[in-house]
Amino acid sequence: MPSCAVRAGLIGFGLAGQVFHAPLIRAVPEFELACILERHGTLAAQKYPGVRVMRTIDELLEDEQIRLCVIATPNLSHFDLAQRCLLAGRDVVIDKPFTTTSEEARTLIQLAEERGRLLTVFQNRRWDGDFLTVRKLIASCSLGRIVSFESHYDRFRPVPKVGTWRERGEPGGGVLYDLGSHIIDQVLLLFGTPRAVNADVFAEREGSLVDDAFLVRFEYGDMRAIMRSTMLAAAPGPRFIIHGTRGSFVKYGSDVQEQALRQWKNPSALDWGENPESEWGTLYLPNSETTLAQKVKTEAGDYRCFYENVRDALLRGAPLAVPARESLLTMRAIELALRSSRERRSVDWVD
Repeated sequence: MPSCAVRAGLIGFGLAGQVFHAPLIRAVPEFELACILERHGTLAAQKYPGVRVMRTIDELLEDEQIRLCVIATPNLSHFDLAQRCLLAGRDVVIDKPFTTTSEEARTLIQLAEERGRLLTVFQNRRWDGDFLTVRKLIASCSLGRIVSFESHYDRFRPVPKVGTWRERGEPGGGVLYDLGSHIIDQVLLLFGTPRAVNADVFAEREGSLVDDAFLVRFEYGDMRAIMRSTMLAAAPGPRFIIHGTRGSFVKYGSDVQEQALRQWKNPSALDWGENPESEWGTLYLPNSETTLAQKVKTEAGDYRCFYENVRDALLRGAPLAVPARESLLTMRAIELALRSSRERRSVDWVD
């Protein structure tokens, strides 16, 4: 391993640590997965026999050669762990959502700035192939002025996993924090902050202790961005529906990377992130006689880009692709959505 490599310590080896962070860190040149903090069990040692396994945050922070701390733990622990790592002089990546409140996020941003440390949030869905395609399509103005944007993130999980931290009812649990933080981040990246937020955040499944569905609408003057999620979508619906003054775009199917990572496939494979042609989106362009429908090839997604950017920021001074202040906006949007749902009204965006 080159002496200039970024030595990373992965804190947490649940779903996020196993499926996303560990394999992606290992797939990026000039990164070293130096240690994994797994409080109990032997899974980390089985999966990565050459990587040191630690049991406590104190033990990890005692290793002064660990430069980057990657926090992939339950949401409620993000703030405390990130604060400890920053105070110890480490650079920090936090899995989404940033924290459980915008106030916690602001505190961490201020601390990172005071200490001169890197702080960013793992918004990997910015590198979904379908989202990269949508970004490119909107930038090309092929649809004209966008008047309606819909993003759906649906699953079918009819029985709540009540024992898991995401569904126990603790702060930061529920689908709005879990999946909403992805698609809200994407909409903010595309269109910026809205004038107002209108939301319905609720539970559909019997016995659910947390919200498991939401409908969030961002109001942008003459454009609306609608974000939906449910755990009771047995029939696949569209991932994106976009209408503009010149045409429309509809995309079914989800990005292929998560499933590939769950199957322990190598992110360095030549065909990584390639979407099957059967799931390419369709562009509808009407003319005076008919409406032309043409397939649009889905861009190849690549979550490695997140860690490549972190590496370049640490070693070469590159600007962060996901500045912490952008993820602060996502936290603010979640809070406004929850307030709108409680008060049953639209709420203005207030910083």
